[in-house]
Amino acid sequence: MSTRSRVLVVEHEPDDPPAWFGVWLEDAGCRLHVSQPWAGDVLPADLTGHDALLVMGGWMSAHHDAEIGWLTGVKDLVRQAARDGVPVLGICLGHQVAAVALGGEVSTNPRGKQIGLYDVGWRPAAADDPLMGPVVTPGRRGIHWNADVVTALPPGAVELARAPGGEVQAARFAPTIWGVQWHPEIDEPLLRRWVEEDPASVVALGLDPEAMLREVDEARGRLDAAWRPLAERFAAIVRRQR
Repeated sequence: MSTRSRVLVVEHEPDDPPAWFGVWLEDAGCRLHVSQPWAGDVLPADLTGHDALLVMGGWMSAHHDAEIGWLTGVKDLVRQAARDGVPVLGICLGHQVAAVALGGEVSTNPRGKQIGLYDVGWRPAAADDPLMGPVVTPGRRGIHWNADVVTALPPGAVELARAPGGEVQAARFAPTIWGVQWHPEIDEPLLRRWVEEDPASVVALGLDPEAMLREVDEARGRLDAAWRPLAERFAAIVRRQR
């Protein structure tokens, strides 16, 4: 039997692959099984054969089950993982899907879209969290691109970080289920694709697209140093739970 942990990755669209987070997980001893239901892959009905679940971001809402046929299945996988103690990390949309799956609420942010680099506002509980604890350091920043936010946590969930505007930025939704609103996986070339597809959203916030992209590119080393350890810690938790 392989000694590498097998992680099921749900990719909701081609423009948000696991990217750097996937590279870091593989470097930490994981083997990724990337399911692309947007391209016709059939989402597994359960987590048999997998040690963890990583749910990526996407353009859709966590409530688009009628339009996006696989979202209900992803929520079922999150609930199975919570029941069975399987580690899950949701990124952006994945964070929101996990919240809804476990009884929380997600809505369009009344303050508007979050785009660009935001400070991560660690909450006191983050210091003792099994996943976030080792990466809690003042001054860490994350790349955001989202219109929706978690507006109510599931019962028993713990808020781990809060965005500058007060929105939930990271949470532990269940003992082995986490979500982050920022995108630890992306870099400037991938973000540039998003900007080119939707420049109006950037301009509407009063941002200069090229200045924002330059800021992200210049922060590359700091972003790697901040979020590679998150992937490594997630991989360690997966190994422990096997």
